[in-house]
Amino acid sequence: MTEALIVDRPHAGVVVLQLNRPKQLNAVNEAMRDELIATLAALGRDTSVHAAVLTGEGRGFCSGIDVRNFSSRSLEASDPAIDRLRFQEAMAALPQAIRSLPQPVIAAVNGPCVGAGFAMCLASDIRICSTAATFGNGAILLGLSGAEMGMSYHLPRIVGTSVAADWMMTGRTVPATEADRRGLVSQVVEPDQLMPQALELAKIIADLPPFGTQLTKRALQVNTDATGLDAALELENRNQVLSHATDEAEARRRPK
Repeated sequence: MTEALIVDRPHAGVVVLQLNRPKQLNAVNEAMRDELIATLAALGRDTSVHAAVLTGEGRGFCSGIDVRNFSSRSLEASDPAIDRLRFQEAMAALPQAIRSLPQPVIAAVNGPCVGAGFAMCLASDIRICSTAATFGNGAILLGLSGAEMGMSYHLPRIVGTSVAADWMMTGRTVPATEADRRGLVSQVVEPDQLMPQALELAKIIADLPPFGTQLTKRALQVNTDATGLDAALELENRNQVLSHATDEAEARRRPK
C-alpha cells in the first residue's frame, strides 16, 4: 500500500510535499487528509524548514475529494446535518493548515486542480503551474454550493469578485492561460520545467532570513483584510523594527 503523501527535502530549508494517489489524480481520501494536516503541523514546528512546495504525483495536482474512500456515515445524505458539518469542517482544515503554516508555501500545479485541490492551491502563498494545469470547482454542478473550503474567501481576493463568481457559479474548467491572465498564478511554464522552477523559488526563499520571510507572509495575509492604510502601516512598521533587530539582518547589513 503506497503512502498518500511523499515528503522530500531536496535542498537545505526546503520541503516538497507530493500528493501520492496518481491513479485517482491525487483525489483526497481520509488517509491523505489526515497525513497532510499532521505533516503540516509538524513542519510548522520545524525551524529547519524555511519554504515548502506542494505538488501532485503523476499527471494531476488534485482532483478533489475521493468520496468513495470516506465512510458512508460521513457522506450519506440521510445522515444528520451535524455529521455533514463535522465532515465539512475536517476537509476545511486542509486549506487552514496550509495558510497557517509559518513558512511560505508554493503550489506547483502540474495538472487538474479541482475542488479540494483548488482550495489547497488558493491557500498557498505562491502559485505556479504548467501548461497542462486546469482549475475548477465543480461542486455547483452537483447541486451543492460552490463556496467551500475557503474558496469564497481566497478566490475573490486573488482574481476579483466578478471572475470568482464566474468560476464558482458555472463550475467550468479554467485553463492555465486564463489562470495566468486573471492573476491566479504568477508563472506558467512547460511541464518539464515546473518542479525545477518551483524548487528554484523555494531555494531563493529558504536562503533568506526566515524571520523576515515569515513576517512578510503574515503581513500579506493580515493586510489583505486591513481596515485601511493606517492599520497596514502599523503592522508593517512593527514587523520592520522587529526584523531589523535580528542577528540575520545585522549580518546581511555588514560590508562584505
